[in-house]
Amino acid sequence: MKSKAERIRIKRASRAGRPRKANVARYPGGQIKHGESEREVCSVALDARRRMHFSGRRDADVASPFAGYTLGRMFLDGKLTAHEREAGDEYSRQMARYYSLTGIPFPSVRAQSLFDVKGFAGETSAERARGARQAANRMMELEGVLLKLPDGPQVKTTVFNVCIMDYEMLRTMPEPQLAWLKRGLMELHWQLGLSREKEGA
Repeated sequence: MKSKAERIRIKRASRAGRPRKANVARYPGGQIKHGESEREVCSVALDARRRMHFSGRRDADVASPFAGYTLGRMFLDGKLTAHEREAGDEYSRQMARYYSLTGIPFPSVRAQSLFDVKGFAGETSAERARGARQAANRMMELEGVLLKLPDGPQVKTTVFNVCIMDYEMLRTMPEPQLAWLKRGLMELHWQLGLSREKEGA
């Protein structure tokens, strides 16, 4: 015969939580197997991207890999050429390499996993130190190239904010600021060795 306390405990346990779903596939541990296909998951993401950034645009633009960041969306909007987008992508790669090798967290919170951000210990190998020095020299060289242009500080800041910080509000930047961005990206395109000759030269 069960005691009164034990009967109350069993009664509470049977009423706790919502009832289990019936007729669903489960893993041996009791968790429900999710039956969503990759297509269904992608359709949810694409619908959200369409609502946020591409209302009334064709599906090819929404599904494009360039639609995932501000520089790519400006390219899809027709504001930037393929050369300029390519230069911005390579500039971002060079800066990401600099940040990772020197142990500095990437400045844009949206471009990283906050739980994976960590510097490196004070002791480092000679190979890592050499790579960090090369990346730092490359970063300073690219920043110097941007600062030497006419309106250099504005050009550098605009390129950094679009390519690294990924500020969505800059997608609708005014024409003078867009001219700074285009000027910086074209100079980077030539400087990074993506083109043998400067366009229009």
